[in-house]
Parts: sequence; structure tokens; C-alpha cells
Amino acid sequence: MTFDDTAIDWLAQLLSDAAIAEIMPRFRRLDEGDIRQKTSAADLVTEADVSAERLITVRLRERYPQAMIVGEEACSDDPELLQGLGEADLAFVIDPVDGTFNFASGVPLFGVMLGVVVKGETVAGIIHDPVGKDWLIGARGAGSHIRHAHGTLEKVRVAEPAPISQMTGAVSWQYMPEPERSRLARNQTKCLSQFGYRCAAHEYRLLASGHAHFVVYNKLMPWDHLAGVLIHAEAGGYAARFDGSAYRPSHLGGGLLVAPDEASWRELRRELWAE
Repeated sequence: MTFDDTAIDWLAQLLSDAAIAEIMPRFRRLDEGDIRQKTSAADLVTEADVSAERLITVRLRERYPQAMIVGEEACSDDPELLQGLGEADLAFVIDPVDGTFNFASGVPLFGVMLGVVVKGETVAGIIHDPVGKDWLIGARGAGSHIRHAHGTLEKVRVAEPAPISQMTGAVSWQYMPEPERSRLARNQTKCLSQFGYRCAAHEYRLLASGHAHFVVYNKLMPWDHLAGVLIHAEAGGYAARFDGSAYRPSHLGGGLLVAPDEASWRELRRELWAE
């Protein structure tokens, strides 16, 4: 199955509809009972997450009744829903509010993410910014672009390769075991500067549009990365797991290093993990 512009346009509008109906009306209006912890005080879910995922899921089932649908909140309740993602003929992977901690804190840095998987390969990725009211969209073999709220398309490209001393990046060391955690935190100081948005949607946007060079993630839930990795690749970038193997929709571990090109990936892999 291929996904043409008409299908991608429909999916992009669906993410916007969910943001308008279920996310933005709750932004900075959440009551105490609308927020709860999942695994920790930094891992939250809100009524916006649940309601937006429900809306997206219902619409997807109406249009694609045979498709596998993997939503972050549904999988939080039933992890078995992830089984078979790597083999499904067609699957949609949803992060209804990426950056929930920011959203719940009233910080306008969050997004709605959707990845399209066909027979174990990500073929399209969409990241919607409900605040900026635009989309970052990538399709396999067709490049990546930002669709602005006023309708124009802006093709995006990753940053030019640079020495590690001139790179800007992010290391998500909070999910790392020791001593790797401390090693990466220490070695990141070899870089020019760092960012930490607590929002993969905006971190992938930063990289795909050439405003930063790299990210390191250890926790690989598909709703956080499938759309972003595909968009980044179509913008000319390179990503692989820590052992150098390709990242696939079925992978839940092994870490992920995202860089402008393969040579930069190898330099980062060597210098960030140096003893």
C-alpha cells in the first residue's frame, strides 16, 4: 500500500482536528483531576491525551477498518497492543500529546505525532504543532517539508556536518543506566551547546530543519520516534541504534543516535561514549 498526497493531507487534517477539539481547549485549563502520573512524576497523562487519542483512533478506524492502530495511551493500559507492529500490512502509530509534561505545566511546547507503517517499514510521518498550527511532514522517497498555517510549503534539510565542538544536541540521559548515564552527561560538554525540550516532536523538528545536529535517546517507544526518524531521514539525515543497526518499528530498545550524516554519527558515537 502506498500513501499519496490525498491520504497524507487527510491524516494531517485529522491531527489538527484532534488538537482543535480535544487538546487546545484544555491547555492551561486542566484541573487537578485531569492529570495523573504513569511511571513517575515526569511521566504524565492528561484528559487531553486520552480524548485526542480516542478521536484520532475512531476516525482512523472509520477510514481504514483493517489497519492496526497503536496509540500511546491505549498501549499504556495494554502493552500487548504493540505485538505485531513489525508485521502489520498497515499500521498507524499515535502520540496524541507528545510533551505531556510541558502541556500539563502550561508550556507551549508539545505536538501531535503520527507514523504510518506498511509491512514493517515507516512510510510517512506527521508532526503537528497545535500552537503554531502547522505540520512537519515526511513521506518515504518524497522529502520532508513544513506546511505552514497560511498554506505554503517549506522544504527542510538537516544541518551541514560540523566538528563535534561545533555541534548542538541533546542527550536524553535520564533513561540511561550507570555508568553510561554519567559518561554521556560528561562527554556532552565536548559540544558547542545543548537543548532539552522534553518533547521529541519539537526536537525532531529542530533537527530536520537544520537548527541542531543530534539527539541521543535510550527509550524507544514507537510513538515517540517513528514519525521523527522518517522525517529526519527524508530531510537528509542519518539515524541508527547504538550498535549501528537500523531502527525499525518493532524495536523497543537498543538506543537511538540521530545525526546529520553517517560520518557525524560515527564521530558522535565515539566521542560521547569515550571513557
